[in-house]
Amino acid sequence: MLSLRTADLDEARWALGSAFHPNHIDRLRPSDDVGASFDVVRLGAVTVGEVGFEAELRLRFGELGSYHVDVPLTGGIQWRQGARVSETATPERAGVFQPDGATTIDRWSGGCRLLAVKIRTADLEQHLEHLLGRAVRTPVRFAPALDVSRGPGLSWARLVRTAVRDIQEADGLMHQPLVSAPLQEALLSGLLLAAEHPYREELSRPSAPTAPSYRPAPVKRAVDAIEERPEHPFDTAELAAVARVGVRWLQEGFRRHVGMSPMAYLRDVRLRRVRDELRGAGPGELSVGEVAYRWGFVHLGRFARSYRERFGETPSQTLQSP
Repeated sequence: MLSLRTADLDEARWALGSAFHPNHIDRLRPSDDVGASFDVVRLGAVTVGEVGFEAELRLRFGELGSYHVDVPLTGGIQWRQGARVSETATPERAGVFQPDGATTIDRWSGGCRLLAVKIRTADLEQHLEHLLGRAVRTPVRFAPALDVSRGPGLSWARLVRTAVRDIQEADGLMHQPLVSAPLQEALLSGLLLAAEHPYREELSRPSAPTAPSYRPAPVKRAVDAIEERPEHPFDTAELAAVARVGVRWLQEGFRRHVGMSPMAYLRDVRLRRVRDELRGAGPGELSVGEVAYRWGFVHLGRFARSYRERFGETPSQTLQSP
């Protein structure tokens, strides 16, 4: 967390660069007191904070490399990005910045305070894939303005403001991972539902039942790995690495397209392999224990309970059946 009050322009440059992006800051009126204030915290893929300057300023950033949203609380900013014409952000109209394109705030009005949100590009796009249940092949291109005076934009801005107010308290709940992790997801989902972009309509539609035969490529990679080597001591992190997605994406992908968690699917495959082997064994050829161990079950009591719940009989009954 960064909390700072300073009248030193170099210190303000450092703070803004440390929290959001390297920058150059120029006073539009050299005699103005900078009067900079920062209260910023990083919540995983999302950085949120309140930033203020008493002076009128010009700020240059180059390419940001991440998505940014600025929601003025008082005053406003005039900004441009790449070849785009100048935009204005006010307390009713937030500015939404793309990762690419040289970025300049031509005028930060004196006394302007704003809510600043930075979102890592890969994390936002991965979250969008998670919500859509499919791969996204083109970057998310947001409209440059977000209406925060009403509707979803207002709700999202209130969520950001609540988070910022809480981080300003030393013992606030936002400092607890159990609260900050769901908040990060809510901020990502909220922005994707509130701001204009090419995927918004698809996100807003009620979910249609997924065709049972369809599984996104990451889910299929994990399923194939399990089916090929169910005896391997996979955990969720290793399966996510095999699938080339994050753990959270994989868990939600399995929930949507397989109907259970990755580890539950692994257990089910192992149980089916045990059952197939027991049913194919001749009298006295195998013991239940050796087959269970071979397919990755190390706790026989738990294995026996899971087997009985899955197949309605004990492993020994399967082995002894004609």
